[in-house]
Amino acid sequence: MKKKTTTNWTVTFFLFLFLLFFLIVSFRVIYIQATGQVQGFDLEGWATQQREADTTIHATRGTIVDRNGMALAQDLTVHRIYAIVDEDFSPDPEKRLNHVADIDQTAESLSQILEMDTVKIKEILIEGRENERFQVEFGQTGQNLSREQKLAIEALELPGIHFIDEAKRYYPNGMFASHVIGLAQADDTHDITGITGIEAQLDDQLAGINGSITYQTDNYNRRLLAANEVIEEKKDGYHVKLTIDQKVQTILEDALSQVEETFEPERITATVVNPKTGEIIALGNRPSYNPNDLEDVSNWYNDVVSTPIEPGSTMKIFTLAAAIEEGVYNPDEYYKSGTYKIPEINRPVPDYRKHWGSITFAEGFQRSSNVAMAKLVWEKIGPSTFLNYLKAFHFDQETGVDLPREQAGRIVFNYPIEQLNAAFGQGTTVSPIQLIQAATAIANDGEMMKPFVIKEITDPNTNKVISNTEPTSVGTPISKSTADQVLSAMESVVTSDTGTAHNIFHLPSYTLAGKTGTAQISGGASGYLSGRENYIFSFVGMAPSDDPKLLMYVTVKQPKLKETESGSKPVSFIFNHVMENALHYLNIQPDKEIEEDVSELIMPAVKKQATAEVVENLEGHGVKPLVVGEGSEIVGSNVQMGEKILSTQTIILVTNQPTMPNLKGESLRTVTQFADLMDLDLEVAGTGYLEKQSVAIGTELSEGHYLLADFTDFEAEEPETPTAND
Repeated sequence: MKKKTTTNWTVTFFLFLFLLFFLIVSFRVIYIQATGQVQGFDLEGWATQQREADTTIHATRGTIVDRNGMALAQDLTVHRIYAIVDEDFSPDPEKRLNHVADIDQTAESLSQILEMDTVKIKEILIEGRENERFQVEFGQTGQNLSREQKLAIEALELPGIHFIDEAKRYYPNGMFASHVIGLAQADDTHDITGITGIEAQLDDQLAGINGSITYQTDNYNRRLLAANEVIEEKKDGYHVKLTIDQKVQTILEDALSQVEETFEPERITATVVNPKTGEIIALGNRPSYNPNDLEDVSNWYNDVVSTPIEPGSTMKIFTLAAAIEEGVYNPDEYYKSGTYKIPEINRPVPDYRKHWGSITFAEGFQRSSNVAMAKLVWEKIGPSTFLNYLKAFHFDQETGVDLPREQAGRIVFNYPIEQLNAAFGQGTTVSPIQLIQAATAIANDGEMMKPFVIKEITDPNTNKVISNTEPTSVGTPISKSTADQVLSAMESVVTSDTGTAHNIFHLPSYTLAGKTGTAQISGGASGYLSGRENYIFSFVGMAPSDDPKLLMYVTVKQPKLKETESGSKPVSFIFNHVMENALHYLNIQPDKEIEEDVSELIMPAVKKQATAEVVENLEGHGVKPLVVGEGSEIVGSNVQMGEKILSTQTIILVTNQPTMPNLKGESLRTVTQFADLMDLDLEVAGTGYLEKQSVAIGTELSEGHYLLADFTDFEAEEPETPTAND
């Protein structure tokens, strides 16, 4: 009886334990079902995450355009190829293959389009399968594929081959205002980030905000019918409009490249501004770089804003302005040129030539006499007053130009010799942009304008203007009367037989006011380098001289010169070529009679006109047009009726039977204009001049026709400029 009681108690105890365990487990299951958590771990979130796919919708980076809306930097869609090698991704291979089953065929088919060795492709596919990887890629060769390559591969219908669309920052004009526009590249997450220039300066505004799509998938990563899709919209980056003019910049870039090729200088800077507003119309440096191809970049710096230099004799403009403003300048007063010695200095200030004798101050400015400027500062203006003028022209501070890494020069003015040297641009340093800002006061009735390059920022999501830059006056260091007198003196530097710019700097259609500069370079045993090439040769010029519409400053450092060449030769080629063409392009009225060797024409009416008659008329004025097709009537052109055209321009005439012309040797600008006229789907590769076109000559053209234009850089021709004497 006792044994039976013990047994019942034991059974009851274990039954109680079982029921207790069952209740605990049941409660735990109910709790997990209710809360979806285990020890703080979110099971429901984990399960949802396992079923969900999350795709990033990359925001389109804002486009950078010139003042007329021409794209200078934009996102370009490229493609990355990948191959699925996991056999499990094809659950029913008899019906449909979703992975690469035939490695040999796939490798052989891809090799020609990717321009990749067949054996290498096979190795990648086999290695991926052996390592039980789901998918494989093909390195750099499989990235940045063009749409033409993608379409060619898709036409092969290879199982398991797929593409990812990506954005690549593309610069349609190649090496074009590269130090202004800057560089942006994709990072590891395929987001594009600004690195230099405006791309870096306005990276936050250009970048935009990525969106996303979240949806549920099955075990094979296929989208479910009831996918519970959640979309977070992207916000595209802001568009940035610059003050740069694409056509003027192109003229400038061509001139810089020719001088770089011919004279092999260490550095070149050139800047064109509107002195009435401060807008930078064109800006270029050499060495430069092509942001589409970053091989052998030797200069990332925008020297115009980041590299102060001793300006040399261009500084005499502001010394003269100070003397006139103070009322102590008499252009007809004589002084003895050659050397100038005061007790406070050990060695006299020399002129670069010592045999002029007694000349007027007016002639001294024309001849670029150091002695004339030193005497004005020491005996007429007074050093302390002159220092005040240097500060009034803001040579002691940055301009605040809206470009990164601005570096101001330094006024060196502690000792008498430094005060005299500052009068003619030695010792004291300025950045080119500082000198340009100061020179706007001369060209703008004494009012100094702050230079700027960002014209407008627009939100493409709302089409609202976020900000725009208005012209800003930063001071009036001199009066209008003084500015007019300085302009007259600068014009005499160009026109007078004794002027240093005479017969060197010359515009056929416009009067010109300017000042040459030859600055020593620090670094020799005596403080400066020696030798006829070891200088920074420069010129600041304004035209038309009575009311300047454009101001340009050019510097060329250490060019390689022939015995018969002066340092003004490379500088004058850049200035003369760019300034003359820019003024014509901007429809500035010439104030000189056009010379016989300059061909200028007002574009006649061409639409609905007979093709033969239009061509004959243009060729009669020295213009050889590019005729599209063999139709009897003209239906369109890249130049509007009434516009001024030069003999160097390419005039495109579209006939009523358009066919593909031979564009080989044409510039990117011409090809782009042609594609716009014909509404073609243009894809560009390379830079320079057209080498290959994907559409055969004579092919009938229609709207949306795809054209791949392959450009290459030809050697620049040697510029033809007159030999100048020192």
